[in-house]
Amino acid sequence: MQIKRLTLEKRHFMKDETKRWLSSLAVAAGTLGTAFLIKKRAKSKEVVNGNKWARPGMLVTFRAELMPGRDASERTYRVKTLLPSDRILLESVAGEHTKGEFERVR
Repeated sequence: MQIKRLTLEKRHFMKDETKRWLSSLAVAAGTLGTAFLIKKRAKSKEVVNGNKWARPGMLVTFRAELMPGRDASERTYRVKTLLPSDRILLESVAGEHTKGEFERVR
């Protein structure tokens, strides 16, 4: 019994000054991490004009799985408009379409 009391009484606790310093350090690290994450996201959203996957007037071909039984020339359409959401409108097809619906350009 005596030994347990000794260990409980001799516990060392962190000084208040050290606690404040560590909590300030944690807050600063979190703030910097958030700032870098926001900066990284802002850079990734900036798109160079020539770096789009499709441009108006460009020909795109639907994947064969989406239009089975049709030849590639029957699945090819011209891009009418590129939308801000990175989707496109086609000249003779209704609706918005995404990059994944088309074959890769070779």
